[in-house]
Amino acid sequence: MIFEMNLSPVPFNEIITRRKDVEMRLLTEERKKIKIGDEIVFTNTSTHKKIKSVVTNLRTFKTFKELYMNYPKSRLGYMDNEVADYKDMYQYYSEENISRFGVIAIEIKLCDDFTY
Repeated sequence: MIFEMNLSPVPFNEIITRRKDVEMRLLTEERKKIKIGDEIVFTNTSTHKKIKSVVTNLRTFKTFKELYMNYPKSRLGYMDNEVADYKDMYQYYSEENISRFGVIAIEIKLCDDFTY
């Protein structure tokens, strides 16, 4: 199955440069349908450029705090000199929705023909 997701420019570029291989989202009903081996097409919200990836693993958590405790910050797109803070996700999701849905870590790998 192929899923489509929008991404802000910074995380989009982090995936292209292979600095980030875990995409973090709310665990909505639609995202519960994602399976290992599915493809995700990410669209840059600024440039509308698209990249294609394949799902290699999925892990669910109650909160982003729990997710952050289970991954090295480098896999989440943070540089060595940056502080990885789960509260960074509050710019995308409200605490109410995080509590309501839970979160999912979508581990991905760029496809060989990743751009279109």
